[in-house]
Amino acid sequence: MTVRRSAAALAASAVLCVAAAPTAFAAPSPAPVIPSGLYGKKDPTYDGVWRQSLALLAQDTVGVTPAKKAVDWLVGQQCATGAFAAFRADASKPCDAKTMVDSNSTAVAVQSLAALGGHADTVKKSAGWLKSVQNDDGGWGYMPGGPSDANSTSVVIGALAAAGEKPAEVKSKKGRSAYDGLVSFRLGCTAKETDRGSFAYQPDKAGKLAPNGDATAAAALAGLGKGLAVEPLGKTDAAVAQPACETDAVAVTGEAAARGAAAYLAQTLAKGGQHLTALTPGADEPTPDIGNTADAVIALAAGKHKDAAAGPVGWLQRNSAEWAKDNPAGLGTLVLAAHATGTDPRAFGGADLVRQLNATGPAPESAAKPVEQKDENKNGKDGNDEKDGDESGAGVWWIVGVGGVAGIGIGFLISGRKKNQQL
Repeated sequence: MTVRRSAAALAASAVLCVAAAPTAFAAPSPAPVIPSGLYGKKDPTYDGVWRQSLALLAQDTVGVTPAKKAVDWLVGQQCATGAFAAFRADASKPCDAKTMVDSNSTAVAVQSLAALGGHADTVKKSAGWLKSVQNDDGGWGYMPGGPSDANSTSVVIGALAAAGEKPAEVKSKKGRSAYDGLVSFRLGCTAKETDRGSFAYQPDKAGKLAPNGDATAAAALAGLGKGLAVEPLGKTDAAVAQPACETDAVAVTGEAAARGAAAYLAQTLAKGGQHLTALTPGADEPTPDIGNTADAVIALAAGKHKDAAAGPVGWLQRNSAEWAKDNPAGLGTLVLAAHATGTDPRAFGGADLVRQLNATGPAPESAAKPVEQKDENKNGKDGNDEKDGDESGAGVWWIVGVGGVAGIGIGFLISGRKKNQQL
């Protein structure tokens, strides 16, 4: 969901290299110029919209009013169809058939702009596009027409909810709902006991499902009909427990799936030193995965699992500083995790995450937004959209050809997932 997007970059590189094989020895294209309104200084080709959306969403969540040009940059990335891509250097040109739009960039932009308010038309158009590319199984793939995966389906569900839609009522031409698509990736009572409740990113070539921490965290949020911005935990702690196996005999609801996913995450975090792990390319052993752990914290907080989230939050405070440095997507995710658990993001393990996040982009308009104004504009209900969504384009979240993405895999919520994650 954050810098794990590096997997996407590798996937995109593989596809682009194949496409460019006849000119393999041509000089590489220069890195794009970083727009003044964009957060972060690294190449935004594969994560521009994602990191911008997370940064803006995190700022809004903690009462910071983002710079107008930062919001305008994000709005300007929308194509006439309503879709977004990861990044488009020249948004003055209309999107065309070569513009690699994707569900993840579109969904995270919807979540951010709906929270900021004042972008009703933009949000509505993007939600309409997302519904138009729903697969027959009820889910979504990263690229339109690509096979569904748990991460893409989850982030889209969060976007639909943010846009005022009811995900359970968003159905494909075959009559399958968004939740039908989601629970198809769930490991239920036929799986071994320690894997029950988890979610796979996608089935393997043999049709088998393997637990994936990032997909499970994403599904735990989506099952509750929530996106990345979660209200802070209260004093009440909801115990984590797997739903009874009898639920497998009937249609598993999103809420039941979320409870099972939370139980799996809590169990895995407790056994793994309060963090999730991932096997990175070239490594022999799994290493701690800060981004996935932050995703899990947000998911546990969404389910009101206060005790289960406490240990991982403490671990993040002790171990995330270097990972998050100058990384707007990472900082944004940590801010959202801190906020969701009632932890002060301005004193997170001795670090002021909000100050660090603000420093990665244009200076905010103000440090706090009046509550009355925010409520009026929530989900863009005031109708004062700053952009009509006509001829502007964008890039992609996981940006790759359909076959390339399906073969390599991605994760939720863009920031960049690893299909082969080991827990």
